[in-house]
Amino acid sequence: MLFGDEHVRRYEETDGEVGHDWEKGAPCLVLTTKGRKTGEDRKFALIYQFDDDDEKNPVIVASKGGAPEDPGWYKNLQANPEVKVQVKADKFTARARTIEGEERAKLWEKLAAVWPDYNEYAKKTDREIPVVVLERV
Repeated sequence: MLFGDEHVRRYEETDGEVGHDWEKGAPCLVLTTKGRKTGEDRKFALIYQFDDDDEKNPVIVASKGGAPEDPGWYKNLQANPEVKVQVKADKFTARARTIEGEERAKLWEKLAAVWPDYNEYAKKTDREIPVVVLERV
């Protein structure tokens, strides 16, 4: 099973042939943020779904396994919402937007359908786990 930097490396080397379909069949993308302290690129392989049927804007969850604080990549995109995204061989720039309310509830269900552990993570933390749409620019 691929994790962390190795997951990102293999994904990028193979345009997602290795690494897109991850554990339990969950699809992954590679998100590149600018480090909020260093300004350096930081890359993460994350589970995603598209926000609608046109498969234009991926949606990700900042769960960090239900930890009490948000993951570093989420803090990075809060500081600088312009990110780079790779879905298989498709590479593009996006603007990250945290969603709320009905939109969040609908997309949470869509993501939890491919990664049911998200519902368990939500029970482990007091924070509302952020759901983020990566809107192509």
